Amino acid sequence: MNRLAQLLLCFFIFPFCIHAQEERRDSIVQEFKENLTAVVRETGDKIRTKVKDLNAIDTTYISPNLYNLAFMLEHSTWYEHYQLGTNQNYQTQQLNFSPNMGTKMGVYFGWRWIFLGYTFDIEDLFGGNKNKPKKKEMSLNLYSSKFGVDLYYRKTGSDFKLRSQEGFYQDNQFKNIQFDGLQSSIMGLNAYWIFNHKKFSYPAAYSQSTNQRKSAGSFMAGFSYSQHKISFNHEKLPERLQAYLNPDLKFNRIKYSDYSLGFGYGYNWVFAKNCVSNLSLLPGIGFKKSKIDDHDFKDEHWIKDINFDLITRAAVVYNNSKYFAGASLVMHTYDYRKPNLSVTNSFGTLRIYAGFNFWRKKTKIH
Repeated sequence: MNRLAQLLLCFFIFPFCIHAQEERRDSIVQEFKENLTAVVRETGDKIRTKVKDLNAIDTTYISPNLYNLAFMLEHSTWYEHYQLGTNQNYQTQQLNFSPNMGTKMGVYFGWRWIFLGYTFDIEDLFGGNKNKPKKKEMSLNLYSSKFGVDLYYRKTGSDFKLRSQEGFYQDNQFKNIQFDGLQSSIMGLNAYWIFNHKKFSYPAAYSQSTNQRKSAGSFMAGFSYSQHKISFNHEKLPERLQAYLNPDLKFNRIKYSDYSLGFGYGYNWVFAKNCVSNLSLLPGIGFKKSKIDDHDFKDEHWIKDINFDLITRAAVVYNNSKYFAGASLVMHTYDYRKPNLSVTNSFGTLRIYAGFNFWRKKTKIH
């Protein structure tokens, strides 16, 4: 009877035990969901606080952007220059190449910090460049009050010209002759930090996302990384130059990566209502890691060196918050040197643009 009583007792108690376990499991699941929701909400609040801090400004000097989105059309002009040089036995040789300055149209779309754009050659639309080498340029820009990031990619065609040369018996005899033995591409990233970000607005000059109301300047620190590829065929040079060409200039390809730390200064001058001009210089010390595929020898030479780079920016902008127009110039100069070979390449873009902002931000009611 005792054993039967125990079995009956277990039979009646078992459902209550199961129910208690299910209630405990549901309680644990609910507690987990509440904790997860709290963590997500807290993380979101921290992110919003950080984002707000990144755009903190002194409204006496800077007016915030009143719109979420922007649309812009631009006309851009490219400039590019390559100087290849060598110094051996106290004899210096230099070759200077550059294409004719190219012009492009660009379409850009911006959302707050981010500007994404694509440029194209106008002649391509009408079939005028069918037999010309294609050039490409793409960029992505992110700007806030405290920092900015530029991502870019450029690829030239083979329409370079030999502009001048030094160190040959026929000095400056060959000028502006067509040279299809040089091609190049570059991709890179620039990141910079603005110290006086509450009074000095880089976006006011280069992304039209804020308005500079009073003149101000700031020191800046930056980091840049870029990867360069240069293909060179010296056999396309005039024969009289080839006869005296230094062996160090007889290479096929140069590929080098550039890591640079810079420190500079920028200034916004408000010279009229809704009008601002900017000039900034960011010199840097660059560490180059290069790979040269030499024409005369099959092996590869790895070279590590430290040299100087420079990023120059200038801009003039009219911006009444709704509509904007302006012009900007950005120049990059990369310098690589070793005892028997030097490569200096510069490229820049002059942009003339106009656009408008739309989708006005909601005004918070306190």
